[in-house]
Amino acid sequence: MGSAAPVPGYGGAADGAADGEVTRRGDAVRLTDFWARLERVFGPHYAASVAADQVIPQLGGRTIQQALAAGEETVTVWRAVVAAYPDRVPKSLR
Repeated sequence: MGSAAPVPGYGGAADGAADGEVTRRGDAVRLTDFWARLERVFGPHYAASVAADQVIPQLGGRTIQQALAAGEETVTVWRAVVAAYPDRVPKSLR
């Protein structure tokens, strides 16, 4: 793994539609909430690396960053993270 590249929308930067709301079981989930959860699971520095470098089979062989850039809904990407790292994601964040 190399150094993590900047992640569009990471940390709440305005990214147009990518920072919009998506629904998850009736609740609104923002991209900033997604990144906050990812940081809680992996830590702030490693979360960016995971997003940029780790290919996740549940995302069609893409990274988190690639899936979000392709317009995948945030909730779909989060569910893929949970499926890919079931021992790492606490039940409270699933």
